[in-house]
Amino acid sequence: MLVVGFPAQAFGTNCFVVAAAPDEQCVVIDPGIGIIDQLDAVLAEHRLHPAAVLLTHGHLDHTFSVTPVCGTRGITAYIHPRDRELLKDPSKALSMDPSVFFRGLEWSEPDDVAELTDGATVSIAGLELLVDHAPGHTGGSVMFRMAGGTEREPLCFSGDVLFRDSIGRTDLPGGNMTEMMASLRDKVLPLADETVVLPGHGPQTTIGRERAHNPFLRELLGSAPARGL
Repeated sequence: MLVVGFPAQAFGTNCFVVAAAPDEQCVVIDPGIGIIDQLDAVLAEHRLHPAAVLLTHGHLDHTFSVTPVCGTRGITAYIHPRDRELLKDPSKALSMDPSVFFRGLEWSEPDDVAELTDGATVSIAGLELLVDHAPGHTGGSVMFRMAGGTEREPLCFSGDVLFRDSIGRTDLPGGNMTEMMASLRDKVLPLADETVVLPGHGPQTTIGRERAHNPFLRELLGSAPARGL
């Protein structure tokens, strides 16, 4: 298994490249702002060939480069249907002036878009990724999980659902704290402690660490007061 992550030029959004091995096809998760050169370097270094782009949600800092990444290779972008409209018009989820992002840019969605289903397994490039619909940050936020093996722990690409010591904000258009807390309770807390969490921003963590330190999970476990509610 090969997993390579690197931050985008803006907002520190983590882009991940996942493959069964070097010299194979791969998937790209959350190609954000200004990642093309870094992505090309990773693909060249490991001799990888993208087969699809997976989007944890529709915010522009996670989708900005989806159309060029897909378009130059003729591959499909996957997103949950509740965030589908954000690929058509990302400004619907912005709390700032859209011209900050779109000055001189003609936005277009990828030619081929497929919708993700909660509980489904996406089988691409020799990989199997389980889809967990986890709304709250956006209505269509998802996490992608991969089972562990003899040489690695289970993985969870959590997008902006779960961070090290925190969670994604819910005060942007489409956000909902009630949905977020339900997602944490129903989708995050049942995961095994050894699950490695690769979030949309910031460093990796584990479910076990977040049970002990994340104030939102501790609130759900009845061990700490909630913050930010």
